[in-house]
Amino acid sequence: MEILKIENLSKVYGRGETAVKALDDVSFSVNKGEFVVIIGPSGSGKSTLLHLLGGVDRPTEGNVIVDNTNIYQLNETQLAIFRRRQIGLIYQFYNLIPILTVQENITLPILLDGHKVDDQHLKEIVQTLNIENRLTHLPNQLSGGQQQRVSIGRALISNPAMMLADEPTGNLDSKNSNEIINLLKMFNKKYNQTLIVITHDERIALQADRVISIEDGRIANDEVIRP
Repeated sequence: MEILKIENLSKVYGRGETAVKALDDVSFSVNKGEFVVIIGPSGSGKSTLLHLLGGVDRPTEGNVIVDNTNIYQLNETQLAIFRRRQIGLIYQFYNLIPILTVQENITLPILLDGHKVDDQHLKEIVQTLNIENRLTHLPNQLSGGQQQRVSIGRALISNPAMMLADEPTGNLDSKNSNEIINLLKMFNKKYNQTLIVITHDERIALQADRVISIEDGRIANDEVIRP
């Protein structure tokens, strides 16, 4: 079942002679439960692509269809709500709210929607992430690996259509990097959670179902590793 469809996606920054085409007519689709890695050199357009998939930036041309919703046909308020409910974002530098506890950071998307937190779902997530004894801590009381676990919990709490991770191990040592990737893979398999990861790390690429290579804003290669 197709969960994501990208149609002729382009992004141009600037105008006239100073215009830079960061993304150039990119098209592909992702099935539910796939683990896809997007790789490419710095400046290739892969982070721009992730931001467009996540509804963080708007394309110059093209469509992003997530779970049968063309997200750029939504207005800003509708897009913000859709992004909060259906797209779990994980960043290299965690993006946690410093004055909120671990539990508050994880449940923030639910609370912003005005919904009641499913305590059983929260308990299962924090136990799996091994942070159940850190729920009252603030982010500055956690290690980098623990902070990234919190950001994963926040991305998962709404049962999103897909999770997008931008260099999720880029700020971690090798031990924590391995643990974070193993956790992401486990959620991918256990919950059939669609996972798209931007990375320079070849170790992550080797564990994916599929690897998409981006060069100069275009898809250079799209290879299925595990059918």
